[in-house]
Formats: sequence, structure tokens, C-alpha cells
Amino acid sequence: MAYTALYRKFRPDNFQDVKGQSHIVTTLQNQIKAERTGHAYLFCGTRGTGKTSIAKIFARAVNCENPVDGSPCNQCAICKTINSGSSMNVIEIDAASNNGVDNIREIVEEVQYSPAEGKFKVYIIDEVHMLSIGAFNALLKTLEEPPSYVIFILATTEVHKIPITILSRCQRYDFKRISIDTIAGRLQDLMAQEQVEAEEKAIRYIAKAADGSMRDALSLLDQCIAFYLGQKLTYDNVLEVLGAVDTEVFSTFLRLILQEDIMGLMRQLEELVMQGRELGQFVVDFTWYLRNLLLISSSDNMEDVLDVSTENLARLKEEAEMIDQNRLMRYIRIFSELSSQIKYAVQKRIYIEMALIKLCKPAMENNFESVIDRLTKLEEKIEQGNFNIPLQTQPMKMAESVKEPPKPAELPKAIPEDVKRAVEQWYQIVHQMPAMVQTFLKNAKLSVAGDNRLLVVFKDELAYEYVNGESHREELHSIITQTIGKQVDLEIKILDEGSRFEDTYANIEELINMEVTIEDGVQEDF
Repeated sequence: MAYTALYRKFRPDNFQDVKGQSHIVTTLQNQIKAERTGHAYLFCGTRGTGKTSIAKIFARAVNCENPVDGSPCNQCAICKTINSGSSMNVIEIDAASNNGVDNIREIVEEVQYSPAEGKFKVYIIDEVHMLSIGAFNALLKTLEEPPSYVIFILATTEVHKIPITILSRCQRYDFKRISIDTIAGRLQDLMAQEQVEAEEKAIRYIAKAADGSMRDALSLLDQCIAFYLGQKLTYDNVLEVLGAVDTEVFSTFLRLILQEDIMGLMRQLEELVMQGRELGQFVVDFTWYLRNLLLISSSDNMEDVLDVSTENLARLKEEAEMIDQNRLMRYIRIFSELSSQIKYAVQKRIYIEMALIKLCKPAMENNFESVIDRLTKLEEKIEQGNFNIPLQTQPMKMAESVKEPPKPAELPKAIPEDVKRAVEQWYQIVHQMPAMVQTFLKNAKLSVAGDNRLLVVFKDELAYEYVNGESHREELHSIITQTIGKQVDLEIKILDEGSRFEDTYANIEELINMEVTIEDGVQEDF
């Protein structure tokens, strides 16, 4: 027998099995018991919250020969016929593929015929917002005054696309996202029935990843069980299957950001990539981590709101003391923007690297939050005594105060052939490097040291630190060697603050009588 997916195998067959929608279930049960059912219902809400399941239960319940507390008995002939899908009384229509006027006209013609068995003909139209305007108009009159034996149930995930003329003719029921506790409890029951052992922490993570959708939770659980078939499902197993990241990693990222350790962040991100983690999920989860920190720092009584373990809660409280709310809100804004940027991006890693650098360097932004962040850091340095302003202890002499203009650095009499070839092919060399390194190298200047070394000089400290990292420096050296076919000694330097490149280093571009252009002939001056 073919395997049945968990979300199909455990689809609720009575109102008691429906989880997280008690406000809707109770109302419908009371209507059935009192025989006060309406003629048109609109079920709206996010995916996987039970709209179609409740519609099918309702269709059986109104036709059931022996209803039990408003729920179908699932034992009578009519219930069995509907469950098998052979009943002519319950008609399911997918509006995504049957959205034309002709499709609705067929329904209008069919409703003229009374049910062959049972009390009601129930039309369940899924994704009803996909109907065309003409189809909606064709449905209007029948929806307003259908025969007494007809019930329409319209289901949609995008209620804002439904015309107001349709909305006004239906009883509207809004399906809520299902809570993590409710989903986790349901998953635990199903795991017991399936005789699969699982850690509670693993179940709760799946429930959280489902984002309020029971169907998504069952699909994720099915995926995890299949990967570790016959084994106990652990928290680490779930993280590996879903490409997710442990919360301890978020703590590491936050502390590196607070230390402004850009190279440490890049190494940590590299490790996540090598582990095969899903970067989009990492951005979403880290945003939630920052949100939890903000809640903790806002109030002392957030334990009931946050769905975290005691151990993680203690760590969150510790980190909440290390960062102020303004900075947290800036972090959340940057990562929320990042989440939408990388949704369809090919180079997700580059976007994340840029965001992490932006978190460490508030000077890269000019908005109010960034200015506040920079002022806060300045205040911290002053309080810690790390911000020293040098004082002039003796009056300066007039002669000392007048400085002669710096003399340009002397050009070497001859440039080694290997260095010259590297400079001439610098454009090709740069474009073999990773995208982020390319961005920094485009603003670098080239010079030569006395012992025939090629110098790559940066004005920006961030660019210098990034390219001068061991892995990127070795990669650049290797590409230069492969391009020109010879070994060239390479040194990466940073220009002293307030200095000009021409005053400090020999401009070998002039001696070679060429311009090193990295992008469309545009070259920036230091």
C-alpha cells in the first residue's frame, strides 16, 4: 500500500479533533444542533489552519443520519459515502483552475436539482479569491438566494481580494494562526500513534518553524522522520534537516557584533555556509532572537510571552543588559529589510555580510537610529576611559605650527617586470575574486616596495581588514600568480589617517604610463 503523508493521514474527521479554532468549531456545532445553519460561509485565514478540514466536517455533519453533539458520526451510510469521495451531495471545486464564468454557470445550473440522499448539497469552493470578476458576478444571485437545500462554503487565504458584494452575502469566519503549544501537543500525540520517539525540544522547534500552520508542521515532521527513519528524532537532527541554526549561534553572532569583530562574524558566517545551513532561515530566526531581546529589555515579566527554555531565557537576560533598546531596534530594522531583500536573491551570503558590517559600522548609515547608536558608543568609551583627548602641555612655537607641504613620494627608477605585468592585468585579477572582495579592491591603489613587492593600499579600514584576512590575502596572491605565471610578493597596507596616497607611496601607474581602471574607467582619489 502506498505511503500516506501525515497531514493527510491525520486530517481531522470530527470537530473534536480540530485544534486551535475553538471559536469557529463551537459556533458551527451550535448551529447544527439548533438547525440554524446559514446558506453561505466564508472561511478565511492563513494556509494550513483547518479551513478545508472544517468545511468537510461541516458538510458531513449537516447530512449525517446520527450526528453526535453537532459532529458527524462517520458510521452512517451518508458519512461513509462522503468520506470515500463518491457522494453527489458534497462538491469540491478548486477556483484556481476553475475560475471562469462557464465554471460558475455549471454550478448555478446544478443547484436547481435537489440532493439524491441526505438533506443538503454543499459546495466547497477553495481559493475562491482566484475567481474572475465575471465569475463572481455570475455567482452573486445564487449565493444570495440559493435553494433551501444548498450551502456554499468559500475558503480563501486572501480575503482582501473578495468583492464586497460577495462578503456581504456570507457569514465570515477568520481562522487564527495556531499557537506553538497547540501544534506541539498535536505533534506529540501523533508521534505516539506512529510509535516514533522524539525530543520535546525537537517537536517544539518544528512547531515554531511551521509559523502557525498545522499542515506545515506535519509536513516538516514527515520530512524529519523520513531522513532519520527508525531513529530517535533529536533537536540537532531537526536543525540539520531544516537547515536551521541553534540559538547558541545567535548569541555568538550578537556578541561579535557588539565587539565590532567583523572578521569574527565573517568566519562564523563561513562556518554556517559550510554546514549547509539555510541562510534565509538564519535571517528570520536571528530577527526573532533580536525581538526576544527587545521584549526582555522592555519588561521584567516576559517569561510567559517568550517561548524559550530556562537556559536560553537566562542568556537572553544577560545579553539584554549588554545592549540598549535603540540599538536593538536598529538591528531589527536592518535584518527585517534584509529578510525581504534576500527572499529571491541569488547571492544571499553577500547581502548578509553587508548587513553584518552595517551593524558594526553605524557610520555607514545617516538615519536617526544610527546617529543614536554612534553617540551611545561614544558615551560608553568616555565612561570606560578609552576615549582620550590629547592635551597640549606647552605652547607651540610659531615656527613649529607652520608645516611645509609634504613632498610627493619619489618614484622608483625601475619597476620589476613581474609587478608591472600584475598591474597591467589588475582588472582581470580583481574580477576573479569573490564579489565582496571585488567591491573593496575597486577602490584600492597600487604601489611597489623597495624589495620588489606589490603593494595594495587601502584608505578604508574595513576594506583593509576584510581583504587582509588570511584566506582572502592568500586567494588574491594565488590568482595573481596564476594570471601572470610568476610569483609576486604581495603586501596589503592601509593609508595613515589624514595622509594622501601620492605623499606616502610611489604611484607606479604614472611610471608605467597607464591608468589602472577597475570599473568603466572610474577611479577614486584618496
